[in-house]
Amino acid sequence: MAELLKGAPVVAALNAKMMEDIEVLKSKGTIPTLAILRVGEREDDLSYERSAMNRCTTVGVEVKNVILPSDVSQNTLMKELDALNTDDSVHGILLFRPLPKHLDEEAVRKALNPDKDIDGITDGSLTGVFTGSGEGFPPCTAQACIEILDYYGIDCKGKRAVVVGRSLVVGKPAAIMLMGKHATVTVCHTRTVDMPSVTRQAEILIVAAGKAEALVKEYFSPGQVVIDVGINVTPEGKFCGDVNFDDAEPIVNAITPVPGGVGTVTTSVLISHVVEAAKKHCK
Repeated sequence: MAELLKGAPVVAALNAKMMEDIEVLKSKGTIPTLAILRVGEREDDLSYERSAMNRCTTVGVEVKNVILPSDVSQNTLMKELDALNTDDSVHGILLFRPLPKHLDEEAVRKALNPDKDIDGITDGSLTGVFTGSGEGFPPCTAQACIEILDYYGIDCKGKRAVVVGRSLVVGKPAAIMLMGKHATVTVCHTRTVDMPSVTRQAEILIVAAGKAEALVKEYFSPGQVVIDVGINVTPEGKFCGDVNFDDAEPIVNAITPVPGGVGTVTTSVLISHVVEAAKKHCK
């Protein structure tokens, strides 16, 4: 039976560290503040917003909500974003995407102040990840994978790591972060030939395939650590990952559950970025 790499204890450890940092910041007169910029009423946005606000309440981060109608003009949205960019009381900005089709999302993304980009979506943040400069913040889900590995004491040095998926949200930054921890990394994608033969060689396997239960028994081998990034809903209403858990669990050494794994940690990573941004602001 594989060890379950649950997200809850990772979240508890992150929260404890954040609360210590927040007390220090408050003693200096700074209250870490997250601004949530949402356009429209998409249910997935609302769900993530509630989760983020709950986590903020838990650790003592304040939240400022800027809610705009789905038919907002580009000019109005840019003005609201600029106001948050220049507001010294706001340390991090969470911009919900995708935006409605009539809006130029790329222009909005590029206008976001990289110092407040706690979700790792700007070119400045991604440059920091890929150059290892430490500037900006990595995408939260990619960092959540690393936080789980760190918490459970999984040493990446010299290990063969495989990442399934090459998006800028998870795959590419996760691969770079694994290399930063001295793993030897291979990235698989939809054009990879005989992917199972590649993934079976992994000692650490991060799966962000974007397809429910895409990786079945033939993709796994004994001793592996599997981090399943996917979150999908079956026709029966059951949550599942990009890994077929029932196939993988009897084979591998450790695996994250879905739900209760990477997604649980991602929101806490987001909030930790707000705290880190506040610390940088105080320097």
